[in-house]
Amino acid sequence: MLGELLRAFITVFPAELPDKTMVATIILVTRYRHPLGVWLGAAAAFLVHVVVAVAAGSAIGLLPERVVGGVVTVLFAVGAILLLRAARSVDHETEVEVADGDTAGRLAPPASVRAAATGSFGLIVLAEWGDLTQLATASLAARSGAPLATGLGAWFGLLAVAGLAAAVGRQLVRRVPIHRLNYVAAALFAGLCLWTVFELV
Repeated sequence: MLGELLRAFITVFPAELPDKTMVATIILVTRYRHPLGVWLGAAAAFLVHVVVAVAAGSAIGLLPERVVGGVVTVLFAVGAILLLRAARSVDHETEVEVADGDTAGRLAPPASVRAAATGSFGLIVLAEWGDLTQLATASLAARSGAPLATGLGAWFGLLAVAGLAAAVGRQLVRRVPIHRLNYVAAALFAGLCLWTVFELV
């Protein structure tokens, strides 16, 4: 179980780092000026997505093993391609704006924990449907045979990224451009795709 938890964490964490949700979290912290509230809202939204992904993956896992392997291979291959395309087409101006704090929101009094959490939950729960990390979680759940461990690992990975974005996201983007993180995540997904093919053969 621990192995499946770690595998899910190692897959989801780097894939979520360059994702739009990290940028959104940084902007939400700027808007609400309440990092804890934003993180709590993001955590609740991610929990919803992980539960849906694990349920979908568990349903896929009921199919014959070769079919499951084929579906998982395709999902990881699509993920690698999408991440590679995102890395090549990244909006460098957005990276600079996020790093410098030059966003649309102007400084206002800090929101309450409840307001920040509710607003963040609403935005992220809508933005993440069909997201790459949700597909990756479903793929891992389909193959793992340990849906609870896979779900926890994926959720912990998402929580870690949301925590980084809420606490030090702007400084992180200054030091490591988002498009470079996309390349790392694309390589990871390509490796998982090849590994799944190897297991099938």
